[in-house]
Amino acid sequence: MISETEQLLLALMIGVIMLGMGSSLTWRDFRRAFKRPQSILIGFLSQYGLMPLIGFGLAVVLQLPPALAVGLILIASMPGGSTSNIFTYFSKGDLALSVTMTTFSTLAAFVMTPLSLLIYASRFMTNEISVGMGSVISGLFVMLIPVLIGMAIRRRNANIGAVLELIGGIMGVVIILVLIISWVPRNAALLATTPWQVYVAATGIGAIGFLFGFGVAIAAKLGFRRAATVSLETGIQNGPLALSVVLLSFTGALANEIVLIPVL
Repeated sequence: MISETEQLLLALMIGVIMLGMGSSLTWRDFRRAFKRPQSILIGFLSQYGLMPLIGFGLAVVLQLPPALAVGLILIASMPGGSTSNIFTYFSKGDLALSVTMTTFSTLAAFVMTPLSLLIYASRFMTNEISVGMGSVISGLFVMLIPVLIGMAIRRRNANIGAVLELIGGIMGVVIILVLIISWVPRNAALLATTPWQVYVAATGIGAIGFLFGFGVAIAAKLGFRRAATVSLETGIQNGPLALSVVLLSFTGALANEIVLIPVL
């Protein structure tokens, strides 16, 4: 479904994007984010309290087969990832808050992701299904290291930081084009025969997450900009990390079935 070349290209481009984002940040941004820790707490509760429950509910309502249900709950149980940071960056949200929330949710993933799978996916799981923690750890370092390097470059030379920031933004567009040009045509037959329930699950998990995350943040009086950031962080999951977990934990036809919803 996803070739090794595509996996490598996606990993490299995400690294460049995160480097560019780091180049747009300073430690002052993070200090401002920590002045309102309730934003981080609300994001954490939305990420691991709401999203796995939403995934479970969709799997039951749509009557998904076990492998697809596990894939849906897996993506729902993922931390926020670089994609949420990218959307926050382009929408002029609170990027420092987004990256901070992503960091916290990724660290918590070591415990919360398998716990969420145990609670919500046990109904669909078999002895073949387990979570590879090594991929979660790798995802954490892949996400954090380029950001820290970008911040260090900005601190030493603001002009170079600005160039890297621009390159990261361009790479965000490139990564979408690569997926459209490479993956979609190669999997056209699969996409044409995929049941509608799978598309509803793949789009619904994010859409419902956006609404709940935004509603909770507004109710907590965080203000529109921070509420939008919490919304994006809640609804957008770390798809590449979910993909890595599946590919490291499963093989063959089972892996291809479980990975479908995370890929979509």
